[in-house]
Amino acid sequence: MNVGTEGRGASAAQRVALRQVVWSSALGSTLEWYDFLVYGTAAALLFNKVFFPSFSPAVGTIAAFGSYAAGFVARPLGGAIFGHFGDRIGRKAMLSVTILIMGFGTFLIGCLPTYGQIGIAAPLLLIALRILQGIGIGGEWGGAVLMVIESVPNDQRGYYGSLVQLGYPLGVISSTGVFALASKLPEAEFLRWGWRVPFLLSAILVGVGLFIRLRLAETPAFRQVQAKHDVAKTPLVEILTKHRRQFLVAVGLKVSEIASVSVATVFSISYVTGRLGMPRSAVLNGILLAAVTEMFTIPSFGWLSDLYGRRPLFIAGGLFSILFAFPMFWLFQTRNPMVIAITIAVAVSFAQGIMFGPEAAWVAELFTARLRYSGASLGFQIGAALSGGLTPIVASALLLWTGATWPISVYLIAVAVVTLAATLAAPETARQPLA
Repeated sequence: MNVGTEGRGASAAQRVALRQVVWSSALGSTLEWYDFLVYGTAAALLFNKVFFPSFSPAVGTIAAFGSYAAGFVARPLGGAIFGHFGDRIGRKAMLSVTILIMGFGTFLIGCLPTYGQIGIAAPLLLIALRILQGIGIGGEWGGAVLMVIESVPNDQRGYYGSLVQLGYPLGVISSTGVFALASKLPEAEFLRWGWRVPFLLSAILVGVGLFIRLRLAETPAFRQVQAKHDVAKTPLVEILTKHRRQFLVAVGLKVSEIASVSVATVFSISYVTGRLGMPRSAVLNGILLAAVTEMFTIPSFGWLSDLYGRRPLFIAGGLFSILFAFPMFWLFQTRNPMVIAITIAVAVSFAQGIMFGPEAAWVAELFTARLRYSGASLGFQIGAALSGGLTPIVASALLLWTGATWPISVYLIAVAVVTLAATLAAPETARQPLA
């Protein structure tokens, strides 16, 4: 069957298989994002006390965000490794490996001794396991997206690709929800053992995710590459030497949305609770509201990108990020829990979700099938590392240095300009056959 036409005139069995690919990829992605995001919540809430207590609170927070960033820095390494073998061996096999790596790293974080128990070895082990998480998620995203994008109709790739992106808000809901329950414990109990529960739960999730992944079939696009004996020998080298423009565009498309969501969700936890003196629930409720909202906005934006193109939605998201960069902090400073929650939800939906929805399809569509896993993964993950991993550190350092939030807003505007430039440089690929 021709790639990009499955689901159109397909048999009932083929339609069932297609739905299985989509929902299996989305659910597996949710489990992996849970593993990755539960760390970000812990880094903002307590790792400065548990693993970096010898620093002042402000510097300890920066150090905790530094360990958080280590996972982002490792993501391109995971994208390069699993992209190489995903383009050489296949998409399905890599997804089974990534979920084991993610689950193993997350579970072991829940078992780590604290700084008070083993000293400097505790934060060093924490960073090592965070790097392991980053390698896993770096290979996961590209595989999950390609399993779907290479199997669905040409005119529905934006919508179906956005369903895989739902793994992010579902991961936020599950990780934040578990932490919200754990944080109801008395402070001493929460810091002693309660924070470990969200990490230890990963062992159960890995079994479910692995069972799902092993049931999937290889994508039609990669089977065609194999049938033509056109498998790339060194896909990463080809991308960096022959397809640099597409690669740089993919990086640029990523940097704004992930910077905005990092400030609105990760940095905001320490800012609202530490700087503004608000309870944890004020910002956690906002993050949960944002995630629930994205359950509807992400697929809606993916669907709209199939109708009107990828570029208009990215332009709208970039412009919103610029216009909302200053008002976001002004609204935080009202210290009104309801206003804070709505602000986070609006920022996440329109500075991230409007681009995140169609992003899976657009980044994948930039590359030919024989190089797609490597190109999409590495472009996406380098953008995430440059902007997502560093943004909480940059924001915390700017706040400590100036005592004000305006430099953070300027930073958000700058990365939005980068994404707008990449948007204008990228070809419009909606409804076009895959290369």
